[in-house]
Amino acid sequence: MSYRFPAICLLFAITLPLEAHAQEGDPAAGATVFKKCGICHVVETDQNKVGPSLNGLFGRTAGTHPNFAYSQAMQDAGKAGLVWSETSLRDYLHDPKAKVKGTKMAFVGLKDDTDITNLIAYLKQYSK
Repeated sequence: MSYRFPAICLLFAITLPLEAHAQEGDPAAGATVFKKCGICHVVETDQNKVGPSLNGLFGRTAGTHPNFAYSQAMQDAGKAGLVWSETSLRDYLHDPKAKVKGTKMAFVGLKDDTDITNLIAYLKQYSK
């Protein structure tokens, strides 16, 4: 029994850095994933397209980017406290219509967690 605790600690110590690194994502791979988003969104500038600019997205209250006509559902989500963070964006990207019922965004979402992690890493470059 005395060996069990150190073995668990060792396993945790070995896997923790791997998990932390995996969550960082690959911005270059995220740029490739963003091509799906780039049809409607831009990230390099603060100008809107069919969808709002994603420049400076992290920390922004949902439904508040200037000069964009958001759905009432997105505006209401922001008023209810939805702020774009890694966690909220991950949920939204998995299933936009489930996260914000009534959103105008027609995109069905991304099902691959690695794609989402890489996309978030890419978007973070434009949120500093």
